[in-house]
Amino acid sequence: MRGEIVSVGTELLLGHITDTNASWLAQELSKLGIDCYYVSQLGDNLGRLTDHLRLAWSRSDLIVMSGGVGPTEDDLTREAIAGLLGEEMHVVPELEADLRRFFERRGIQMPERNLKQATRIASARTLANPVGTAPGWFVERDGKVIVAMPGVPGEMFRMWEHEVVPRLQSLAGQAVILTRTYKVIGIGESAVEELLRPLLASENPTIATYAKNDGVHVRTSAKSTTVHEAAIILDGMEPNVRAVLGHAIYGTDNQTLAGVTIARLASRGQTVAVGEEFTGGLISSELQEGGHDHFAGGVVSAASAESVGLDDVASGAHARALDLARRVASEFGADYGIGQAADLAPRPNASPGRHTHTVLVDATGHELARSHRLDTTAPRIIRTRAVLNALNLLREHLISTDG
Repeated sequence: MRGEIVSVGTELLLGHITDTNASWLAQELSKLGIDCYYVSQLGDNLGRLTDHLRLAWSRSDLIVMSGGVGPTEDDLTREAIAGLLGEEMHVVPELEADLRRFFERRGIQMPERNLKQATRIASARTLANPVGTAPGWFVERDGKVIVAMPGVPGEMFRMWEHEVVPRLQSLAGQAVILTRTYKVIGIGESAVEELLRPLLASENPTIATYAKNDGVHVRTSAKSTTVHEAAIILDGMEPNVRAVLGHAIYGTDNQTLAGVTIARLASRGQTVAVGEEFTGGLISSELQEGGHDHFAGGVVSAASAESVGLDDVASGAHARALDLARRVASEFGADYGIGQAADLAPRPNASPGRHTHTVLVDATGHELARSHRLDTTAPRIIRTRAVLNALNLLREHLISTDG
């Protein structure tokens, strides 16, 4: 089955909100074994929306839409579908009654414009929405399907899982696509791909690499008739991937670098404290979210002794990072201290880069590991890389001293 996703709302085109619905739906289609060939964003314009649906209808078996099913004049998804199929919309008494009860339970008189949410065409079946006022449509005609859902993520997620998936499973057959993503740090995407080259010829599972903000992602995708069988295929490939990339893999799927690092600290009953300059508290924030019980505390320095009560802060970034690491380890009574500092790296006819230095010490202040990077990209990207580098410095030390 060939599918495509259409997100509706002028706010998407203006950049006021990010279309997270489309990426989520693409993953969901993959799980059902449905190939997604197109993803589009359309504004609240009936003519353009209807024209696009005609194109989608000509090339896809399944059109999944989110947004444009509200009660206002610029909510036009229903009208566009009706126009595409040449069918009249009519009010469904049962839906109208449900809608009025929804408002009555909240002690609110229903605005009459909400009545359009109780309309339907002959080819559509209703997708219930118990957490909102906008029911969806499941349209079947001429061997094709259109799914129309609210754009509000919470309403859409529930409708998809409880109303849409059971219907699509019977249409799409039993084929499923299961993915497993390995998250890699310390190796660039081209180098990762080169290391994996002997495995890239695999057709099931397939393997692909992607450069992401938190490192390089290696995605393996298996297709089979059941989730269990697809998982077995992925399990068979996993030892090969890990043999090639080793400890550069810090996690899988939804795991974060901070989370797995804190988990290693927790398994040893240890804590870490952080003193940082250029990253402005980002390292501390990541560790706090990863698990506050093993994050002892953090300090943000403005690269001066007065700002954090440090005496005789050295001028070099490495010396400042070392000083910060020692002081926070002592101040917070932590097993480890991380210090991070940066110096400008002037460049002719270009914005300056940063020399970022990270130091890891133990509770006595002994230096265990250090890292130095020269980055010349945007400050925001340099900060992100510095955070990952600091977390990985601790992770690698913990791995090297395990067992």
